[in-house]
Amino acid sequence: MKFKLKRIDWYIIKQFIGTYVFAIILIISIAVVFDINEKIDKFLSPDVPLKAIIIDYYMNFIPYFANLFSPLFTFIAVIFFTSKLADNSEIIAMLSSGMSFRRLMLPYAISAALIALSTFILNAYIIPPSNSTRIEFQNKYIRNKKQEYIRSAQLEVEPGVIAYFDRYDSRSGMGHRFSLDRFEDKKLVSRLTAESIKYDSLHHWTLVNYTICDFDGMYETITQGNYKDTILTVVPSDFLISVNDCETMTSPQLKTYIERQKKRGIGNIQTFQIEYHKRFASIMAAFILTSIGASLSSRKIKGGMGLNIGIGLALSFSYILFTTVTSTFAINGSLSPWMAVWIPNILYTFIAIYLYRKAPR
Repeated sequence: MKFKLKRIDWYIIKQFIGTYVFAIILIISIAVVFDINEKIDKFLSPDVPLKAIIIDYYMNFIPYFANLFSPLFTFIAVIFFTSKLADNSEIIAMLSSGMSFRRLMLPYAISAALIALSTFILNAYIIPPSNSTRIEFQNKYIRNKKQEYIRSAQLEVEPGVIAYFDRYDSRSGMGHRFSLDRFEDKKLVSRLTAESIKYDSLHHWTLVNYTICDFDGMYETITQGNYKDTILTVVPSDFLISVNDCETMTSPQLKTYIERQKKRGIGNIQTFQIEYHKRFASIMAAFILTSIGASLSSRKIKGGMGLNIGIGLALSFSYILFTTVTSTFAINGSLSPWMAVWIPNILYTFIAIYLYRKAPR
């Protein structure tokens, strides 16, 4: 049997998408005004070109912010236009004509799918490259959050090869008190130590005042020198991890980076794991919040549209707050990143099911 969307379906889809876009434009406009007010002192500096503010920052800030809060905009859109339909008794007319509430949810599901798909593609492939430009602007003109210095960095360069930096400064490209240990069958066979090490280009490093100790049973061979060029399959970005680095990577890059860092024994990658799982969880969030919004606001109540919007906003902000709290637990190591991202969706799925069953029939 061939399925065909009816005029009422197209009407709801247009109302949904139209209200969603309107909500984005409205809230983004307010966000931009507040952001300008917060950074006006920096923007008025003669060192900050106007073109960079508009093109490099705000042309990338707007899609980033809109996509970041897409589930919230979806929820607000559903609450607003569904409450309006209920207030005008349009939903009562639809249900009275023989349409079931389950059938009424079909155009909502289609709209949510369109928004979820577009959000995922933007979040996974398109927005991360533009974030690089935005974050670079922020680091240069607003506040530098780039990690440029680290102490006591240890990582596995290759299987059985452990590198250690006592200090490393990306501004000079210099590391100090460097060591490189090689193990075979859990036995130390070689140790290289250097007073300092300088990063030149991709995987190319220069050792300064180095000593190499090769162990062969009870025997030890020592080699010393002033300078030595060497190849290490490690770059500074492997251990200089900034807060916003995860936002500049596409999903495939993020997955590769996480797997690589895990193999090297890098522990502080929870933020990257949360970002990776969040991009997939946002797909489910669009459907959950759409179902909650439609079920909640489809009933004509005495308080009118204002009460529905108030309840909807409370639920949406509680969802965002709950997501933030669970993410914090994951960063602190108390919860796995996967669970931190999906627990809010699981909880709000039960809320969606409850409200769906209470919806008017």
